[in-house]
Amino acid sequence: MNEEIKNGENTAEEICTAATLDGDTYRDMITSAAYALDNDKEEINNLNVFPVPDGDTGINMSLTMSPAREELKSFSGNVSEVSSEVAKTFLRAARGNSGVILSSFFRGMAKGLKDCVEADTKTIASAFKNGVDMAYKAVMTPTEGTILTVMRACAETAIERMDADPDAFGNLDELFSTMLEVAGETLAKTPDMLPQLKQANVVDAGGSGFVAVLQGMLAALRHHPVQPKDPSAVSTVRKQADFTQFATEDITFPYCTECIVNKYKEFEGEEKCEELHSFVIGMGDSVVFVEDYDIVKIHVHTDDPGKVLSEAVKYGSFYTVKIENMKNQHTGLIATHEDSAEESDGIVFVPAEKKYGFVTVCSGAGIKSVFTDLGADKIVTGGQTMNPSTDDMLKAICATPAEVVFVLPNNKNIFLAAKTAAELVEDKRVEVINTVSIPQGVSAMFAFDEDATPEENREAMEARIADTKTASITYAAHDSTFDGKKIRLGQMLGLVENKVKFVTDTREECLALIADTVKKSSIITVYYGEDVTKEEAEKAVDIIAETINPYADITLVDGGQPVYAYIISGENE
Repeated sequence: MNEEIKNGENTAEEICTAATLDGDTYRDMITSAAYALDNDKEEINNLNVFPVPDGDTGINMSLTMSPAREELKSFSGNVSEVSSEVAKTFLRAARGNSGVILSSFFRGMAKGLKDCVEADTKTIASAFKNGVDMAYKAVMTPTEGTILTVMRACAETAIERMDADPDAFGNLDELFSTMLEVAGETLAKTPDMLPQLKQANVVDAGGSGFVAVLQGMLAALRHHPVQPKDPSAVSTVRKQADFTQFATEDITFPYCTECIVNKYKEFEGEEKCEELHSFVIGMGDSVVFVEDYDIVKIHVHTDDPGKVLSEAVKYGSFYTVKIENMKNQHTGLIATHEDSAEESDGIVFVPAEKKYGFVTVCSGAGIKSVFTDLGADKIVTGGQTMNPSTDDMLKAICATPAEVVFVLPNNKNIFLAAKTAAELVEDKRVEVINTVSIPQGVSAMFAFDEDATPEENREAMEARIADTKTASITYAAHDSTFDGKKIRLGQMLGLVENKVKFVTDTREECLALIADTVKKSSIITVYYGEDVTKEEAEKAVDIIAETINPYADITLVDGGQPVYAYIISGENE
């Protein structure tokens, strides 16, 4: 986008002289804004420091508006009808704190434009203020210096000028260019409002995203809508947050939990879910709660997402569920699905051809082969840093040709998504086994008996899991603190049952310490990762053998898994 539009300036030939906004123009403005956000999402990501440096604000805002590019393309109507469709579309797609705030803003806009065939500048300014009020209402503890401040400054300026002079804005161009100018000025001041922003030397990410939205809207108004960025173009990031200023342990509530609930009949209407609202407030921070007539949208950072979902499902059925571990989240890392049914946009239901089937979650070609050899029907690519969605799990379950489908999440952060998916399946019996590691998943499949009942199989799997020890070695992704000791980026971390027990400078040191945790096991399997050579892995087996019972049965497997150099399983015969 050219700098003249970015700064709210342009030549006389390009200025829009229309005094009222119709539905089709508003639709085009929204589409242009969606492209503007998508084009700038990486730059916005790199600004993100609030409330935690999880780096996905641009992606969340872009995904919130992205349905507009296709779903609204052929939609036509008056400005009331179009704004209502926009609001409904964005609420379903909203992701993350800023995405929910953005969708709430457009929901408020729609209410302000209700029953309007076209809207003049006074009506738009009022609707804009209504959108800001709705956005503030969605957030339990609004923080100034964020997207909310940028939104509010635009609305207040427009209202104040029109109160002083009803003819302050003679056309739509004057109104939107003024609001864009104010948005830019306010955004530049956000570091003075939030210490976190000043510390990282950046402006607010969400506010920057909202500026991009206004840029896109004004560009379309001037008949030069924003177009998709050339994917081959080189991106130049102007600013990036200094994340070394933030420690992982500062994240008090690690699980970013979001869901949309389709209300049961008894809860339909406005403000019928206040008890749920109060419950969510007590479960963490960064609470955003949006209640529409038949939908509730929840966003909260919590340390117990299960309680949030268990309470929410009392009020209706889940439309979407998303849980992310912000301590381990890697921005923009999206699991690729190798199975055609998983890649499909829709859900393909495959009729049962046998009694039992398995769906398992894992990463790494070698580990996938292990599960396939043991009889897994569908493998969902995922793990610690790339948690599959409920939709991913649902597609895999439905594509498994069995009457009873056992699901092995193999990670505690994936269990809830698997459980939610299981609840959505009506024509198959789905049993989710609470495996929290790859070794536990493998052990569960070894315990399976084709001739046993589902109940007997579950009992056998859970017993085998309880006797399986898991240790692993990975690296420190951030500078942090462990038991009062500083952990440097790149140091080796030894985990036992998914908890950090050792911190060393080399893998060899970590292996020697980790090996002691499985020394009483008679069967040991070592899965080595994608960045470990076979020679190094063989030396690792020697280290383990020297540390523990030399007569233990040790098997080395080229797992090819990312993130973890070694995953070690310990069992007894």
